[in-house]
Amino acid sequence: MARVTLDLPDKFTFITRMAVRVSDINYGNHLGNDRMVSLLHEARLRYLRKYDFGEFNVGGVGIMVTDIAVSFLQQSFVGDDLTFQVGITDFNKYGCDFIYMVTNESQDRVIATAKTGIVFYDYDERKITPIPKVFYERCAPDQVLAMEE
Repeated sequence: MARVTLDLPDKFTFITRMAVRVSDINYGNHLGNDRMVSLLHEARLRYLRKYDFGEFNVGGVGIMVTDIAVSFLQQSFVGDDLTFQVGITDFNKYGCDFIYMVTNESQDRVIATAKTGIVFYDYDERKITPIPKVFYERCAPDQVLAMEE
């Protein structure tokens, strides 16, 4: 069976930590896949807040998730402290990918890698829109320089 493999960025630009709660546990007595998706969502929101953005206001437009992939490498259990490293890659005219590496701090083991593809979206006009320049300036200044060359 083919497994999802993700190319990780050279560097992650944001780190946040979250503990696995009892409500995150599934019938297999470990962190559920649906709960991991929710934790990734929280990590992305914290990333955006670091740069004074929100999901509905990044330079006047919102974001919309277009795809998601999660590769589970280890189980995680109640009380585990997880570190979420976040980076952004694969820019195109309308969006990019958020890449995550999730580590169990006490075991110093990567438990998952993931990506969420996003596009920028004008919710009033109900259409995708180019990436706002302010997003590049705050989150990916190297991209601004590459575009200007």
